[in-house]
Amino acid sequence: MNKEIVVNMTPEETRVAVLENNRLSDLFLERRETKKILNNIYRGKVQNIVVGLSSAFVDIGFGKSAYLAMNDIVAPKNEKNIENMLKVDQEIMVQVYKEPISTKGPKVTMDISLPGRLLVYMPFSNNIGISKQIEDREEYTRLKNIIKEIKKEIAGGIIVRTEAEGATESEIENEIKYLVRLWGSILNRFNTVQFGTPVHKDLGVVFQVVRDYFNENVELMYIDNEKELNDVKDFVRTVSPELEEKIVLYEGKQPIFKAYKIEEEIKNLRANKARLPSGGYLIIQEAESLCAIDVNTGKFTGNNNTQEEVVTITNMEAAREVARQLRLRNIGGIIVIDFIDMKKEKNRKKVLEELKKSTKGDKAKIKIWPITKLGLIEMTRERKKESLFALLGETCPTCKGLGLVLSKETIFISVCKEIEQMKIEKYNGKIKIKLHPSVAEYFNERKKHLNEIFKKSIEIISTDSVDIQDYNIVLEQ
Repeated sequence: MNKEIVVNMTPEETRVAVLENNRLSDLFLERRETKKILNNIYRGKVQNIVVGLSSAFVDIGFGKSAYLAMNDIVAPKNEKNIENMLKVDQEIMVQVYKEPISTKGPKVTMDISLPGRLLVYMPFSNNIGISKQIEDREEYTRLKNIIKEIKKEIAGGIIVRTEAEGATESEIENEIKYLVRLWGSILNRFNTVQFGTPVHKDLGVVFQVVRDYFNENVELMYIDNEKELNDVKDFVRTVSPELEEKIVLYEGKQPIFKAYKIEEEIKNLRANKARLPSGGYLIIQEAESLCAIDVNTGKFTGNNNTQEEVVTITNMEAAREVARQLRLRNIGGIIVIDFIDMKKEKNRKKVLEELKKSTKGDKAKIKIWPITKLGLIEMTRERKKESLFALLGETCPTCKGLGLVLSKETIFISVCKEIEQMKIEKYNGKIKIKLHPSVAEYFNERKKHLNEIFKKSIEIISTDSVDIQDYNIVLEQ
């Protein structure tokens, strides 16, 4: 598989795209004015303890209080009373594991984790974990034995990431030593800063992608900013010096995202429709904590294929595209996919397995349930920050997020009702109705009918100052 990473930097925004076979597979954005707090560590102060919810609210200097669940408190294992774990005004070290979403504040944990390229170090844990993506049993055992030896000298939990597959014992030891030193510096800083101050900030988006995605499978990494290029090379020399030669400065005449047709793909992500190769399509409807995806055959007839074959082909394509769209749009929470009904059980299983296979490379935690009799697949996807849709846009001030505005007929009926309530039978002055131009045209076509209803001459005024689903009734002497 041809895999490339493309980095675009401007004063206001940094964008990183991961391409597989020249097609966008992952997209990351970071904006100057959007305060990034995910994975940052803070010295926070306990504001309130809610016994009924077994949780606490912590001030981390962000504005919105951070939510701390009892399961995320580092305390003696046998302690079950949250009031014995924390006290109001107590200053504690917390790490943000979920950014604010919509009206909800951030979520934090006291169980700190420090990710490296090969490992994740957890100072307050004692567990050993190996990535499930490492399927070779010999390699799995080798890595586990290395970590067991390291654990004899180093306290804390260690998770081995997928990137550690094939890494030498020396590389693993060097990284864990670095992470332990980092933890020591975080502890020292925690003891010197005031509450509400970041004790440790996570890497910027470019360095996160280098850490999590840049490996021997990537052919080239293009960066269109020379300073960022040099900074990334310095970083890579430390963590993976053998990859440095793959980092290249983009010097093309066209903007880098336009040259790679990424701008066009980002534009498509703003729509609720995603096309499938055969002619079918997905309809993606995203709500705050739930996303519904509908699969349609569209123009695909399958030529000589049977209906069951056409449906199965479409559903297989949809399974692959759903996995891709979830990553690109960063959709999380509960996801319900309405696949086209298939009569054969083997085809339903085939589609389910394709969805599981296609989501395997997703960094977010995913759980998928079996397909139901209605052809629905329910799944959950870990959500740590706002979706791409929420980042790129904001709620429409006209429709208030409904995706619909009042029809012209509905506005006409509302105006008639309001004039009727004004009891204008004995009124001899002028009656004017101010409307948005597109609605005013509808009213002008029915002006004669309007005059007949109220036995008055009513003037229709077209103006851009009135919202498309609003109106003003003016009475003048």
